[in-house]
Amino acid sequence: MTRQDNFIYLTFALILLLLGTSLAQQFFEGSVQRLVQSATIVTLLVAVWGVDSKDFVLRKTFIFPIAILFFSFFGAWLDDAGFDQVYLLLLLSFFISSALRTAKQVLFTGDIDGNKILGAICLYLLMGLIWAVLYTLIQLTFAGSFTNISSNNEWFSLFPDFIYFSFVTITTLGFGDISPVLPISRFLVYFEAIVGQFYLAILVASLVGSHMSNFGAHHNSPQQNSPQHSSTNNKSTKNNQLSNAPNEPPNMGS
Repeated sequence: MTRQDNFIYLTFALILLLLGTSLAQQFFEGSVQRLVQSATIVTLLVAVWGVDSKDFVLRKTFIFPIAILFFSFFGAWLDDAGFDQVYLLLLLSFFISSALRTAKQVLFTGDIDGNKILGAICLYLLMGLIWAVLYTLIQLTFAGSFTNISSNNEWFSLFPDFIYFSFVTITTLGFGDISPVLPISRFLVYFEAIVGQFYLAILVASLVGSHMSNFGAHHNSPQQNSPQHSSTNNKSTKNNQLSNAPNEPPNMGS
């Protein structure tokens, strides 16, 4: 995995992890939900933070599942100790820093290619996860901030519902099955919708346009350097030299 293909792996991994979150909520209990969310953390560590180092410890095959179990047990320990909101704050900081690092690679390194366009999609998914964590924190801090949310105070049980609500909001679908009630939750909801629409309309569209322009320039450049084009240029140059040469006076014999 390198900077030329890291977002390809990350895009598919995030999609599978979001699917895993839904399946875990549908068929399993909270412990499996912890494993899925821990897998999300480790995947981001490998694809975003470890892309520049082949010796990054989490890139080793046998370390990857161990790291998932470690983060899962660490989160369970914080929850049992009553520090679930601390864990969510740490998770929020990690998602934000990963999003900033992703944006840096997408926007400020080299030409726009397919991998960077996928990076912009990954950044969009990370934005949805960031807001999902924010909604979970608001619900735990101010009970009743949203309608049609279970009264369960376990964050890992609330988080899948807010992942769903976050992506419904950022894409402005607005099904209405979950609604904000308090002013702070309403602000977060409409602000996410604004950010999501501007992101798609400005950033992603600009990246795709730049990529198509670069592709067109690279596609046309071989024609300009072809042998036929070069010979035509050489003939034109010779003709110009002959036409611009000074006329010599005729040789008058004595």
